[in-house]
Amino acid sequence: MGVSRSTKWGPARTLLVLALVLLGAPLYTLYHQFLLPSPNVHPQVSPLPLHLYSTDPPTHSYDPTTSLPHPSESTILFYAKYLSEDIGYRTPGTREHAQADAWWYDKVQEIGQLCRRAVEKEPGRKLECNVWRQQGSGSHRFDIMSTRLYKTYVDLSNIILRVSDGSEDSKSDAVLINAHLDSTLPSPGAADDALAVGVMLECARTLIETPGWEPTHAIIFLFNNAEESLQDGSHLYSTQHETAPTVRAVINLEAAGTTGPELLFQATSEQMIEAYSHVPRPYGTIFANEIFSSGILLSDTDFRQFEQYLNVTGLDMAVVGNSYMYHMRGDLVENIQPGVAQHMADNTLALLRYLSSSDSPIPSLAKGFDARPRTVFLTNLHWFFVYSFTTAKIMYVTLFIASLALWRIARVQNVGAGFGAALAAMAGAVLAANLVAFLMKYVLKRPLSWFKAEYYPALLYAPAVVFGMLIAQIPFSRPGKPSMERPIFMALLLFQSFLAAFGQVLDIGSSAAPFLGAVGFFVAMCVDTVLTLRTRSSFSNGDKPSAHDVRNGGGDGMPGQVRMGGQELSLWSYVIAMLIPLTAGVQMLAATLVVFVPLTGRIGRDAPAEFIIASIVSILGVFCVSFTPALAHRFGPRFLRQMLWISILSLGLAMAFFCAQDPFDRMHQRRLFVVYKENMMTGGQHLHIAAADGAPGFDTLVHAMAEKFGVEGTPPTRVTMDAYNGDWDILYPFSTQFLSPYKIDLPLDPTYIAPTPVEERFTVTAINDSIDDIAGTRRLTLKIDHHGIIWTVIAFDAHVLEWTLDNDPPDKFVRHHVREASFYGTDTWHVSMLIKYPTVAPSDGMTNASSRGLKVNFIGIQENQMWPAKKSEADGSPAMKLFQELDVWLDEVTGGSVDAALLGCVGGETVI
Repeated sequence: MGVSRSTKWGPARTLLVLALVLLGAPLYTLYHQFLLPSPNVHPQVSPLPLHLYSTDPPTHSYDPTTSLPHPSESTILFYAKYLSEDIGYRTPGTREHAQADAWWYDKVQEIGQLCRRAVEKEPGRKLECNVWRQQGSGSHRFDIMSTRLYKTYVDLSNIILRVSDGSEDSKSDAVLINAHLDSTLPSPGAADDALAVGVMLECARTLIETPGWEPTHAIIFLFNNAEESLQDGSHLYSTQHETAPTVRAVINLEAAGTTGPELLFQATSEQMIEAYSHVPRPYGTIFANEIFSSGILLSDTDFRQFEQYLNVTGLDMAVVGNSYMYHMRGDLVENIQPGVAQHMADNTLALLRYLSSSDSPIPSLAKGFDARPRTVFLTNLHWFFVYSFTTAKIMYVTLFIASLALWRIARVQNVGAGFGAALAAMAGAVLAANLVAFLMKYVLKRPLSWFKAEYYPALLYAPAVVFGMLIAQIPFSRPGKPSMERPIFMALLLFQSFLAAFGQVLDIGSSAAPFLGAVGFFVAMCVDTVLTLRTRSSFSNGDKPSAHDVRNGGGDGMPGQVRMGGQELSLWSYVIAMLIPLTAGVQMLAATLVVFVPLTGRIGRDAPAEFIIASIVSILGVFCVSFTPALAHRFGPRFLRQMLWISILSLGLAMAFFCAQDPFDRMHQRRLFVVYKENMMTGGQHLHIAAADGAPGFDTLVHAMAEKFGVEGTPPTRVTMDAYNGDWDILYPFSTQFLSPYKIDLPLDPTYIAPTPVEERFTVTAINDSIDDIAGTRRLTLKIDHHGIIWTVIAFDAHVLEWTLDNDPPDKFVRHHVREASFYGTDTWHVSMLIKYPTVAPSDGMTNASSRGLKVNFIGIQENQMWPAKKSEADGSPAMKLFQELDVWLDEVTGGSVDAALLGCVGGETVI
């Protein structure tokens, strides 16, 4: 039997075929990655418009097939809408926060009553519900962003529901599920975190209404009331509630966005990862887990408190898509994508069913768990894969050894040069992308031009990635020299399989990424090798090769080497090798950009946001199109240069497009922080403005603001931001890490009489004050009275020997910041301490009194002077009058592309 002549496809035909995979695989992957379930709603009740419901949720829905209850998205969104819009901004310390606490306590008590009715309906059913409203005070050290900070709280509350079978055994080993009722300063918090508290209540309702359901292990639903004030509510529960010692595992529900599936971004034990495998729509990977645990993301959740004070394992999950709305005014129900609530509810319900069942690992977790899970887990096209690090090492090392064997069988030569070409392509991609970032930021003055869409960075930097990979191949492509196609292909297989094996030996779970890439290349090379060996076998039996099949210096450099299709790899090899990178790689790139792109608008003026995004796109982009350098050599040097010119043209068009883009619009806004501060000691009034990004336009906007609202003829002052800038202590330490502030002098209203410290009762005094001259110490209690003031902060310099905040204060003279949160109507808090005395030695120009006293800077937010939170009840103060006018002016001047957090503050400095 003869061998038919090969027909060599040209570049156009080849690229057309490969384009079907190049475009189809990513689009198919993205469709499935962000696919959400259809919302469950009552047949007669549409989930929107929610304003049609008064204070009662819509009728609960039942599964039409099983007639069993299931979570209703319309009910969940009703809860989120009522909390975020009908009650409103629920900042700890505000009246709205207290209203949400009271309303939600009533809702949880209704679940308790539902539980009792369910037992009455099914006599003998083992089901018991206990409800608590916990209220208490405490303090804790809260280190964040490499900064030491202290928190104290007074009379804050939590609402707790425990569902058990009524036995002590059931109650002794419990799973805790947590979400927070409060919202942060400038946001109504529909997704963050009213959505999650609604999910929890719906899950509790569904379980209780399910006939015959009985929990072997208790479920504790914690609706904590102070996460945004730096996790005070979860600290209160973990350290003071009677059920806390029974908790064996935690599920924490959060939101940093309003769209897409809920992401599992932190899992801390093998048992809980295995539990997650039981959810109907898993979405989580070891890559996200390791990125978050590395500290690269400056984010934190209540999960920290449960780990630190309960020493328990768990799962941390959040909605992260469209996080442009995170902590913004736009965090409203209308911006929550349909299906988001259903996805979170369905997965949460499945977890609770499993963890409360007799198959649950909960009892074993009482004996301890690995602090760092040794489990690889990942989601691809809705398939959830879980295997141990031991299995991973066996698989990855085996693949590397098999790749070495395949290299020998395939007899591919020049692999050393192939390694050089492959590594040059990777380096070229990263360098080219970062060069474009440099040009956009420093030469063209267009930083963050890609900000307003998560996929925009891929459009800007993908041409740079391809250009960098192609230009790096020029030294390896010479006319008359052997083609580098097969050597590069084999080198990519060996490199990725080695990287996977080596990384997993070091217990890096993300080594699954190069392993997946290597699998594709391995199968592709196996197919190509089989086709090659069959061709050689046919030729050895006397068949005459075609002109295309005989090439001097074939693909492996051996004269007269016979190959099917000449030197070229089989086109099937590319199709196979492309599939995994274009699915797994695109999924990783999309998930990473969804988190990092909106985040770059808040990481500071001087942060290298351009280079962070360029590096992410180039590194993950190289993985997605790792086959590019081999393909570049398929048709010789001329084709390579043609592709290089096309990539240059594409890059030029991309840069031109993004140079014309404004980074912000109404749905992707710039965050401004605005503080109207009255100094209670001097009577001065100033407007402080800061941004947290490096995009152009901020300086111009501030100068226009000063001209409009400031003292005539007085330009704004650029202010140094450090730990001693007390004007921004309400946002410390975020302020020192990210904000670039200005200060505007405001004209004084002659008709306005500023409140005195006595009238406002915002004072810092010392009680129980005594000095030990022999020991050189001073013992005192700082008493802070803050009637009508919330989120108070004090800052002072001292060498603290002991105090009520921490058992281990720094053993040196240093600046301390103490932040407070209290329940509405609670207006006093204390800190007792023993400090070295005098505070500092007398120096030139200092009086003895000032040197021996304790200088304290204090500031707080006036509870009734936050815009737009208190928009409906503006009190006529200068701050609220200015905020109302400023908000309208900003909308007109910027076209709605700015979201300003407008805070009226009072403060000063005193020596005690």
